[in-house]
Amino acid sequence: MIRIFGRWMVVLLLACGTVWAQQGTNPAQQPPQTTVPQTGGHANAPAASSPDFLQAADEVLEQMSRILALPVKEPLKKSLRSRAQIHDYLVQQEKEEKEPEKRYADERALEAFGLIPRGFPLESFLMDLMTEQIAGLYDPKSKEFFIADWISPEDQKPVMAHELTHALDDQYYHIDPWEKAARPNDDAESAREAVLEGSALAAMFDYVLLPQKLSVRTFPDISVLINDQTADEEGKDPMLQKAPPFIRDDLLFPYVAGANFTQQFLKANSGWGDFYKVFENPPVSTQQILHPELYFAGVKPLPIALPDLAPILPAGWKELDQNVMGEYGLKEVVKQFLGDAEAEKLSPDWAADRYAISESADKKQTLLIFCLRLEKPEDTKEFFTQYSSLLKKKYPAHMAVEEQPSLLQWQTGYGTVTLECREQECLTVEGSDAAFFDRLLKAMDWPAVIAAPGAPALPAPVPTMPSPSAVPPPSGVPISH
Repeated sequence: MIRIFGRWMVVLLLACGTVWAQQGTNPAQQPPQTTVPQTGGHANAPAASSPDFLQAADEVLEQMSRILALPVKEPLKKSLRSRAQIHDYLVQQEKEEKEPEKRYADERALEAFGLIPRGFPLESFLMDLMTEQIAGLYDPKSKEFFIADWISPEDQKPVMAHELTHALDDQYYHIDPWEKAARPNDDAESAREAVLEGSALAAMFDYVLLPQKLSVRTFPDISVLINDQTADEEGKDPMLQKAPPFIRDDLLFPYVAGANFTQQFLKANSGWGDFYKVFENPPVSTQQILHPELYFAGVKPLPIALPDLAPILPAGWKELDQNVMGEYGLKEVVKQFLGDAEAEKLSPDWAADRYAISESADKKQTLLIFCLRLEKPEDTKEFFTQYSSLLKKKYPAHMAVEEQPSLLQWQTGYGTVTLECREQECLTVEGSDAAFFDRLLKAMDWPAVIAAPGAPALPAPVPTMPSPSAVPPPSGVPISH
């Protein structure tokens, strides 16, 4: 999945740990529905003094060392940070984390898939959002742990438990190179991020439940509890309310899905003492995170290869990136246009995918290629039907060129849109023309079934923009060679 967030602890999830600690939850039943206390984000929240902070951090580090069965190897640098310092840190981290070309390609891909509106100020919005939401962070490059200085003293310890889990993991598994070893596969890297954030969140819950002598292994499904608490907090945050749904989902995915994955692993093994096995044999897809049973069974996606696009792209066009969306990414795309229920139903049919995003020289047009393999041949018909419905909502003004039981091609004000399914694979191309689609099929060794490109072309309709509440279609207009 296209990754837009880094690794840090957010205030919404801090609230969950605080509530659990206050409620003394009984693992045999769901916790009582109470109001979640506002735990962070206030400029006037009292911060602990530096000596108290340092002493508390040392105490929590020792406790997390015992919980995780990871003896401390070396001391840590620790500090409190202001909002301005955190904002500056995030800006610098973003520059170091991704090359500008990759950040740009990701943004165009998100627009093309319809996950963010065209022209949305993604980078500046994320900086503002995360400056508000970050409660603490462990930096594996500098080996430093810090906490936002506006977090109240009683809430700092859960943040410490989360971030010091990262610090201990780093001493044993070198988490930064471990996570980046999945590159250039974005979906596999998201899976590793979910391991890191989800296990740290589960460890935080074990820490706050110590007085009750409970642990996440005794709960039936901690993801339900996390979702219940964060949903209440989301409604209170004005920045999150402004965010496109995908951004809200992507903020929580590594924590919620990763915590569920961790819980299932801990239940299937003897506890934290066995968690080293996940670092030695990391999940390779978000599908394995969403369905831990597939991880346990060793079910892995077989890679899909797209052809070299340079010889078949129109003159002046440039490929920006090729990557993997994954089951989680497919789920988000379907959810955006067809809703939660259809996304939950359709996305588990994912078996593998590959997408490519290209751009015209004037940067006004984009071309999206998305090739998806389904789990079983019998899944293909249903996927074609539902994805056709998705494309109709994405491109409300379209004119049919060809429509068959497993193939459609439309002219839109944003280029030619084609969806074709064969056996267990489906291919969508958005923002091209019919001639490019034929060249792509030939390069992929898929025999063409659409009328020859010399046939009379239908005039492109005048584009009709969706209502302001709808997600604007991705950029792109008909292109020619």
